[in-house]
Amino acid sequence: MGIENGNTKENVLDDLIEKAGGCAVVDGGFATQLEKHGATINDPLWSALCLIKDPHLITRATLPGFQSRGLSMEEAESLLTKSVRIATKARDKFWASVKLKSGHKYNRALVAASIGSYGAYLADGSEYSGNYGPTVTLEKLKDFHRRRLQVLVEAGPDLLLRPFPTSLRLSSVDGENAPSGESFQECLDMINKSSSVCAVGINCAPPHFVLSLIQRFKELTAKAIVVYPNSGEIWDGVAKRWLPSKCFDDEKFELFATRWRDAGAKLIGGCCRTTPTTIRAISEVLKER
Repeated sequence: MGIENGNTKENVLDDLIEKAGGCAVVDGGFATQLEKHGATINDPLWSALCLIKDPHLITRATLPGFQSRGLSMEEAESLLTKSVRIATKARDKFWASVKLKSGHKYNRALVAASIGSYGAYLADGSEYSGNYGPTVTLEKLKDFHRRRLQVLVEAGPDLLLRPFPTSLRLSSVDGENAPSGESFQECLDMINKSSSVCAVGINCAPPHFVLSLIQRFKELTAKAIVVYPNSGEIWDGVAKRWLPSKCFDDEKFELFATRWRDAGAKLIGGCCRTTPTTIRAISEVLKER
């Protein structure tokens, strides 16, 4: 995953990491939490469906996905902008309430606009395999991502999380390579050439791959490393359901978080199937140690 500064000062990410003592905690699996609140996301739009049915809930989305549901391009772009504005409003409301309470020393949360992969738009599980088919060219991927990036930047988030080709989002199904087969060295050699990208990371990979990936990334880049593993469960793209993990839970996630921090991760959160409990456990153990 590549991270760029949004419409704020250039050192916003460095400030966040410094104020957090060298390793900041970021968000968890938002769609997982939406489901717990009753949202139905078994849809090609995934949790972005909530922007239409439940606009008080926030998530990521694609313009072609909205258009496939009959929305105009103008309406689709408006929903992307709304997602950032709702998140910012919720953050500001929370921050105002925290400042009224004495004795609390929280760092002000940042709003990051996140761009999902092309495979998530296809809704066939290919984001985990990298197999988009022979008709998906580099130019098609660029066209798919470009306008979403422009709309979200104009909406004014604090940070922008972006995937290849504009930037880079890296996942892994074997702990060695990107799902599409490229080596991480190939990917990082490319992103290292960009002066605008200030961090790279590991997104939606099983937790047991993460430590070795951080160590590998440290060898290949000087950019800040972000960790966004999933719960370890496996997505069945045909049956549209998660297969349970027998080797991971929130308690183990908490223990691994300190190892990830010690190995050099600068931001730690979670992706699919992680919960507020997961993120709270990470936050507490990092504060203690």
